[in-house]
Amino acid sequence: MPINTLTRFLDDNKVEYVTIRHSPAYTAQKIAAAAHIPGREMAKTVMVNIDGKMAMAVLRATDQVDLDLLRGASNAKSVTLATEDDFRDAFQGVELGAMPPFGNLYGMEVFADEALTKDAQIAFNAGSHTELLQLDYADFERLAKPKVANFSR
Repeated sequence: MPINTLTRFLDDNKVEYVTIRHSPAYTAQKIAAAAHIPGREMAKTVMVNIDGKMAMAVLRATDQVDLDLLRGASNAKSVTLATEDDFRDAFQGVELGAMPPFGNLYGMEVFADEALTKDAQIAFNAGSHTELLQLDYADFERLAKPKVANFSR
């Protein structure tokens, strides 16, 4: 989903957002630094397999996914990190590793870590390694409809 498709989706849903361009960066922490955003406000999307189905785990850039906690939160038998080969073809027009956290647009379940709900705004990759979108967490929750749970450490 190129950024113009994502911004059209946000515009259609009356969401206010800011587009932030930054120098190329490939880890959530480096992206946050390049964009001058606190790491706790930068949301990263981690792709996981939950009982064989692709899903998104969205959490602060400063945190790591605890797969055991996510397994419990999702009532799953198995939760594993997805490999790039597992999701390479799932996101047309999006740079690998820069997926926006709107799994609902791709037919994927979205899990948001509880810590994200504590911040008024979040920023996230907008489909490339040089652009972010920043918006109110409440708007993200309204549109992505994530299952909120504690699954980070």
